[in-house]
Amino acid sequence: MTTNPGYCIVKNIMALMCIVLLVVSCKKKKTVWDSDWSSPVVNDTLTLTNLVNDSTLSEVGGFYELNLVRTLFDLDLGDLLNIPDTTISETFAFPVSIELTPGFSFVNSTEEHDLSVEDLQLKTIVLKQGFIDVKVANPLGTTTMFDIQLPGITKDGSTFLNQYSAPSGTSTDPGLVEETIDLAGYRMDLTGVSGGEFNKLRSQITVSTDPSGPSVLITPSDITKVDVRFRDLKIDYARGYFGDRSFYDTTIVELEELNVVSSGVLDLPNAAITVEIENGIKVSAEGTLTTIANENAYGNEVDLSSAQIGSSFNINPATGTWNAINSSLKTIVFNSTNSTLEPYLENLGFRHKLGYNFKLNPWGNVTGSWDELFPNSKLSVRLKAEMPLMIGLDQLVLRDTFALNFSQNNDNTTIKSGEFLVQSSNAFPFSAQLKLFLLDASGEVLHQMNGTGNIEAAQFGAMDVQSGLMVANSELRLALGEDVLNDISRVKSFIVQSEFNTTNPLTNLNEPIGIPVGAFIAVKVKTKITSENKL
Repeated sequence: MTTNPGYCIVKNIMALMCIVLLVVSCKKKKTVWDSDWSSPVVNDTLTLTNLVNDSTLSEVGGFYELNLVRTLFDLDLGDLLNIPDTTISETFAFPVSIELTPGFSFVNSTEEHDLSVEDLQLKTIVLKQGFIDVKVANPLGTTTMFDIQLPGITKDGSTFLNQYSAPSGTSTDPGLVEETIDLAGYRMDLTGVSGGEFNKLRSQITVSTDPSGPSVLITPSDITKVDVRFRDLKIDYARGYFGDRSFYDTTIVELEELNVVSSGVLDLPNAAITVEIENGIKVSAEGTLTTIANENAYGNEVDLSSAQIGSSFNINPATGTWNAINSSLKTIVFNSTNSTLEPYLENLGFRHKLGYNFKLNPWGNVTGSWDELFPNSKLSVRLKAEMPLMIGLDQLVLRDTFALNFSQNNDNTTIKSGEFLVQSSNAFPFSAQLKLFLLDASGEVLHQMNGTGNIEAAQFGAMDVQSGLMVANSELRLALGEDVLNDISRVKSFIVQSEFNTTNPLTNLNEPIGIPVGAFIAVKVKTKITSENKL
């Protein structure tokens, strides 16, 4: 739902009209005379043309139809498949003291390490982010060569293999080498040595003395160490079993424009709202919409009631491959026959909330560990509203408050009386009655200014040949009386109040009326004031 377009321009008109009350003096009194002034303030036209074909409004049969699409959330499952930082730490020691000749390989270790992730059985992943921190420690009195190979971790077809030359050291002050490697774009095969496991990292480490160095004695106290730490891993692609994890939340959407609704009724017949769930992940899911509710400016909350709220539904997995993934689509439609949609919308809520609960793999590992997550795979929830703009307004009152500071200098120029003249040509099917409330610093109403007439609705006008639309021409005045001017320095803010109605001229009842394509409202505002001038 959006704020009535007529109100937006009325609000701007009233704000602009008030600036003419600021008067500045510059000379001492020598003589006194009255002068009449007339000055234009606003000359503007509002249409809906700029909103058509932008997924907000469409044209159907010569009338506007609301076609609103809003994405409530995009869930990147890659952010949920968290891989904790993991360190492969290996130490090597000899049980007895022996002399190592140059180039002697005294460590040759192949190990399998568990990647500790909860509720996940990952076979293959590709990283969009991640790092390896490598640290080797050499306790020997000669340079030592470390060859670190991580089978199954590849990039562009090449297996991860790095060699480090660690300087000589002692058991208490070993020679160190440290390096950080960017893992973005690396593929990790986590099926282990057998090829049938999951969450398994493999390492192959060899350590040898410098072929060009001296022979060196190694003792049981000489500990050779290798630390390989995987950190900050973010998944771009994953295959395996993603578990039966659940996630839930309540999304809040606020339409601040509707926070100014004071009272009255908005009638929106033939409305429909669709909740659309798009699954770009190759995994089945079960979902539930737990609540849909809105709250209006008075704090009145209305829940949308329907058999579809609180009932679970299935979400099919996506299909296809890496380069041709086809998302599945689940749609849930709410209308006046299967829900309390009309009273929900007519509550004029500005704060809407949608609660949801999703569970992956509700039937277990039925894919044989072939759940797949692709780059940019998301679980998206969108809200779509489709309805003819058959808007019925019955004493719908909008109020908004603005800060304002007036001043008058009675020794120079003083406004004695005045008025605002509002002239309009309206092709929209609603009328507007304007009131202005002037407030003091405590928020108490000092004065109320009423228009002498209304901005009349188009259906009470005549056919305009140029536009081909019914157009009503109106003129109304808001007077600045002497009592208002006497208190003008006390005014610190003002309230603009507009009351809208869509009256059928045949029945004289407020009924839903369509907004014709090309509807506009042209408004001219000018001031007419009488001032007393002193020189």
